[in-house]
Amino acid sequence: MEHLELLFKSIFIDNMVFATFLGMCSYLAVSKKVSTAVGLGAAVIFVMAVTVPMNWLLDQYLLRDGALAWLGPEYADYNLGFLSFILFIATIATMVQLVEIIVEKFAPALYNSLGIFLPLIAVNCAILGGSLFMQSREIPSLALAFNYGISSGIGWFLAILAIAAIREKIRYSNVPPALRGLGITFIITGLMAIGFMSFGGMLTGDNPIPEAAVEETATVVEDKKEDLKEEKESDAISYNDLNK
Repeated sequence: MEHLELLFKSIFIDNMVFATFLGMCSYLAVSKKVSTAVGLGAAVIFVMAVTVPMNWLLDQYLLRDGALAWLGPEYADYNLGFLSFILFIATIATMVQLVEIIVEKFAPALYNSLGIFLPLIAVNCAILGGSLFMQSREIPSLALAFNYGISSGIGWFLAILAIAAIREKIRYSNVPPALRGLGITFIITGLMAIGFMSFGGMLTGDNPIPEAAVEETATVVEDKKEDLKEEKESDAISYNDLNK
């Protein structure tokens, strides 16, 4: 259930494009055709599926406070968190180079159509954002980190695929001249982001009330009852005094 919830939240609720607006440069530039959008989206899924778990391992066993305790007690006080950006970007750049080599070898047409934006995945803020969100949200296991990487990539893939399909359709629509190109694309992206916000309430309806909150509410109710009882007794005494 935890994996399913993380998958749903990463794709629809915390979507990299529609919730945090990360990776917008590639999202806008490579979304003119569905074919190129699919190729870049698949590359992003692969890179995130590999880099997020790798960076999770780096964070757990190298970067966070006390992570070096496995080397010995004398290293337990070391904190290499200041190296997070450098190591995360190095991991991402390595995987992007691997993707670029594979695409150039097996899909030269896609490689030529993506152009400069394929190597620019290395500096795509959505890729780095996935690793930084993984670190800040303290994802507890490698399996969940792998799940988060794939699902975040799928969310970005669905976003660029949807806008590419819409842009292919509106190419033949009567769009006002002032809004053609990026203007109408930004408007559609904003409307899609509002639509994706509706998914936010789907995981909150069945959440059980914490037991501590129930006990606290019961205590407040009992205190209120006691206060009302004392007020009634005080009012009764005052009424009897007046009748005397």
